[in-house]
Amino acid sequence: MPTNAQHRNYRKTYKTPRRPFEKERLDAELKLVGEYGLRCKREIWRCQYALAKLRKAARTLLTLDPKDPKRIFEGTALLRRMSRYGLLAEDELELDFVLQLTTQKLLERRLQTKVFKQGLAKSIHHARVLIRQRHISVGGQLVNVPSFNVRTSSEKHIDICANSPYGQGAPGRVAKKRAAAKAAAGGDDDE
Repeated sequence: MPTNAQHRNYRKTYKTPRRPFEKERLDAELKLVGEYGLRCKREIWRCQYALAKLRKAARTLLTLDPKDPKRIFEGTALLRRMSRYGLLAEDELELDFVLQLTTQKLLERRLQTKVFKQGLAKSIHHARVLIRQRHISVGGQLVNVPSFNVRTSSEKHIDICANSPYGQGAPGRVAKKRAAAKAAAGGDDDE
């Protein structure tokens, strides 16, 4: 049966390192994986690829004349996006500062990191589990993607989901089982 679904040409979202066995890079990546509770190094490479694209855009805009309409229009759009995601402070809104961004700065903006830093989770790994198991919402909207980039405006609205067992939702599977066992034990005592 033919469908008229839109086919999309997906492209790679990461770029593997040129030298696969460079000791310093391997150690640095492993440290980042542990610090931010990442699943694999591809998550780092994805961040680095996104950062490379941002820096490339900034570099090409910096080659243009400061009065160039393209530089004015695209430059302000890029800087607005950077400030919206909290990557640049209000006093750093220049294209030169985009070139100074680091991978750590991007990793700090992940939902997983924010959930841990706000104390909703006991560890960075617990934060990832909470997100994947659909316990976290951002602005009332359930988000189950640990790599979700949190905007500065929605940072205050990261919370436990309303229908989660951790929130005001129904008890979970284990809690129900314990309650049933307790009720059964209580029922035996009455007889």
